[in-house]
Amino acid sequence: MANNFRVMFVGLAEGTETKTACVNLANKLKTSEDKVTQFFNGKPLFAPSNKDKALKQAKLLASLGIKSKLQATGEQPPQNPSAASQRDERIFDALDYITSSLIRLEEKLEELEQRLPTNELKSPADESDEWQEDDLMLDEQLDEPVKARSNILLYSLIATAVLLLIVLAVYLAFPDLVSI
Repeated sequence: MANNFRVMFVGLAEGTETKTACVNLANKLKTSEDKVTQFFNGKPLFAPSNKDKALKQAKLLASLGIKSKLQATGEQPPQNPSAASQRDERIFDALDYITSSLIRLEEKLEELEQRLPTNELKSPADESDEWQEDDLMLDEQLDEPVKARSNILLYSLIATAVLLLIVLAVYLAFPDLVSI
């Protein structure tokens, strides 16, 4: 990977404004101005490439008034060993804090359970039994069979509906019979 290079932003040429350089580069590369702004802030705009292609990219930037430098991708260490150990240490500290907080919460919960009288601990179970012992206030017994009702009303409603459908069919078939 040492033969791959990346073009990095160094600065702007004299007389070049940041906004105009940003707009011109975005138009030339047909990309968003946000990516160009990120390039100005130190993030790479181009992918690592061979030296010839990286030089062409640098010339393009120079023609727009943007100073750049070539940086070999093998030069940058992926991460500082001391920074990695500091990051790991912070993660372990956070995990230790979370664990100790959970232990404290569990101790507080046990303490609260010990403070409650025993009859209050059993009260939810007792309350659930009490409602079952109460007599239900129903006027009719649930065991009685359903009384058979006469179907005269049902038959009369069906007959009325059929009669109205017949009248509607006659009206639609012979509209001249009924004159309103």
